Amino acid sequence: MNIRVLIADDHLVVRAGLRALLSGEGDLEVVAEASGGEEAVRQAGLLRPDVVLMDLRFGPGIDGVEATRRVLALPEPARVLVLTTYDSDADIARAVEAGATGYLLKAGPPDELFQGIRSAARGETALSPAVATKLMRRVRDPGPSLSPREIEILQLLASGLSNRELAKRLFISEATVKTHLVHIYGKLGVDTRTAAVTVAAERRLIRLAE
Repeated sequence: MNIRVLIADDHLVVRAGLRALLSGEGDLEVVAEASGGEEAVRQAGLLRPDVVLMDLRFGPGIDGVEATRRVLALPEPARVLVLTTYDSDADIARAVEAGATGYLLKAGPPDELFQGIRSAARGETALSPAVATKLMRRVRDPGPSLSPREIEILQLLASGLSNRELAKRLFISEATVKTHLVHIYGKLGVDTRTAAVTVAAERRLIRLAE
């Protein structure tokens, strides 16, 4: 029985390349492509694929993490396998929290992708070696115990948002933002926003804009 795959990526060349790769595997069938998060959710609901290959970054609209949450909220949801170029702790943590079955990097070999899709279809975790190493390192040496929400706030801090802008973006009060910041500062051993972002970036908890 074929594994039905939906490819969600905002780059046409990437989608075409993935379709060509998967076409060479007799048990993998690409049933549709989506160029954005909303479209991926819509297609997943209509076609009910077995696995959605989900990028993390799209253009305007929801990102891959939010799209993952929405796909998994559908009746009889597909498994979501993240396929991205981003490997920061923040990206991995957000994807795992959203319910992704696996996390692969685009730089990996084709066989890793094929086996990852098959594993995801069976409900098994599929991780690229680099991602697995990061997760194991965090288990062995967790360092500051930052929650996914705190990591998300750190990532937004790195974008230069004010407390008011953070509160608006996350639909929480400014007082709640300040409480989160106090906890973050304490866990990282810093006392300023700049220092928090610097330490978080050094520990690869967040990804700085290129």
